[in-house]
Amino acid sequence: MKTEMNVTDTSTPDSSVSADPSSAEGAEETKKSENVASDGDLFRQSEIAADYVEGLLDILDYDGDIDELVSAGRPMVEVVGGRLQPLVGQRGATLEALQELTRLAIFRATGSPSRLLLDIGGYRASRRKELAAVARNAVEKVKEHGDAVRLEPMSAFERKCVHDVVNAIPGVQSESEGVEPNRRIVVQPAD
Repeated sequence: MKTEMNVTDTSTPDSSVSADPSSAEGAEETKKSENVASDGDLFRQSEIAADYVEGLLDILDYDGDIDELVSAGRPMVEVVGGRLQPLVGQRGATLEALQELTRLAIFRATGSPSRLLLDIGGYRASRRKELAAVARNAVEKVKEHGDAVRLEPMSAFERKCVHDVVNAIPGVQSESEGVEPNRRIVVQPAD
């Protein structure tokens, strides 16, 4: 099995930061170093996740390249390669389960919960584009008819993608309703 790991560290630790926290300038420097440590913690989470996913790929005898990074304050692991669709599953169900298992592996190693985002075969990027189109279509219907539009039940990731698109458009708003696994978004005219 061939597994490559590409590592992207977006944190920029500065070992020269050792300020006196009692001064205003020192408090600012201390706060900056805490943020760097936070980025370091996030990068460590992505490393733990990459190791865990690599082990799964080995067990399942799947080939894939693993990229680990921190983006938008969140650890991420992306697996790319051929023949990965079974790891995504129908509508991303298997991917969501693997993401939860990977988050548990991080929790076990660090003792802290993680907001890790796992992507396999570019599924999340393509799904994000599909959901943006669904959101824009719902907004058009709301603006045209003035009635609320209820979308199909979605995962938390999918709902966030739709909320982001709807909230960027003036004159409409979105909210989630229902209980998992039947939680859905309602797009309606803004108050």
